[in-house]
Amino acid sequence: MISPEQALEILVFSVRDGFVQVSAFVAITVLLFSYVQYRTGGRVVRFLEDNERLQPIAGGLLGLTPGCGGAIVAMPLYVRGTVSFGTVVAALAATAGDSAFVILALAPEAALYAYGLAFVAAVLFGYAIDLWGLGIGRVDDAVERIGRPMTDGGFATTSVAEGGPSIPDYEEDAACGHDARAVGTDSGAMTTLSHGVHVLWWVVAFAGLVAGVEYLRRGAPEVALEFGPTFFGLFTVAGLLGTSASFYLHFVGRRFIGEGEAGRVRDDFESAYETFQHAAMETSMVTVWVLAAYLLYEYSVVVFALDIGALAAAAGVLAPIAGATLGLVPGCAPQIVFATLYANGDIPFSALTANAISQDGDALFPLMAIDLKAAIIATIYTTIPAIVVGVAVYYFWPYAQFGFGVVG
Repeated sequence: MISPEQALEILVFSVRDGFVQVSAFVAITVLLFSYVQYRTGGRVVRFLEDNERLQPIAGGLLGLTPGCGGAIVAMPLYVRGTVSFGTVVAALAATAGDSAFVILALAPEAALYAYGLAFVAAVLFGYAIDLWGLGIGRVDDAVERIGRPMTDGGFATTSVAEGGPSIPDYEEDAACGHDARAVGTDSGAMTTLSHGVHVLWWVVAFAGLVAGVEYLRRGAPEVALEFGPTFFGLFTVAGLLGTSASFYLHFVGRRFIGEGEAGRVRDDFESAYETFQHAAMETSMVTVWVLAAYLLYEYSVVVFALDIGALAAAAGVLAPIAGATLGLVPGCAPQIVFATLYANGDIPFSALTANAISQDGDALFPLMAIDLKAAIIATIYTTIPAIVVGVAVYYFWPYAQFGFGVVG
């Protein structure tokens, strides 16, 4: 049984850690993609639309970006019908989430091999899905029993094997990224306040990025809850303020300055400020989901006495299967623990590789918010190449070990 003190401590630490460890990195990635869109006048998205055969490769490259930001960008592209379902799976399979930062910092050679294998497997599997569907009808039937997609109107779905999202087409303004329900006209004071919070959000996001990089440079240590001119203080203040501002922007601010609907992607931006605003709103939405995932994971660990170390201790060929299974859990928190266990020498390279392919990080959250069915199918699909490649590495490259003993 969890005590009120424990519950409060988990809440505060999750609110803080989620923003610094995840959202700050996501914000930069989404901002970079949005800025490229702004500078090129939307030619990147149009290029993907006009070159369908390159889409799984593009998805793999987006997923290969450390953190979850690149793969997050791919989700709204799928929802609006710009890219195929195989591209989504390729992006998610190539995604190493925020555990990539841990491995890059503590065992970079392992990252090179594991994420290289993940990229190749992701692209090949993405093409296979687009070409043959790989029996997706059976998966459709199984998921249909779980529930229909989380769309506003509960519309009937089309098969994701055809490369289209399981939701109806958006109207013109929605497809361009504008929230038709956004108001922002009646209350000048609230509009001004929301823009002020947006500017503050970016100040805190950059501070959080500095704290996050330093956190990884120090080997992902335990960070005390502290308020003061220290690294711990920067980590704490940036995390608490960042999550608070994200919740305001997502639940209140978007009513007055617009943007930020899950599954939207802009074709173009009128100004650099609008580019920053779009990235902040998208990241704020992800932050809400990240906090939910952190709390679910942390409370489950305490209440049910979950032990990732015990899962990681699986022997023989069960090790990569365990790593792939853990990857089914959305979010980055358990995957970061798993990566740290590898850096400590507690799990084999085959398990790390399987986990890198299977995990979807926080990129799955935008898709879950719009089309739960497609999200479930996608995360099931990323587990298949994870097990195949992980077991293959176990049998054919059994002595592959990189970076053991980096942390002690």
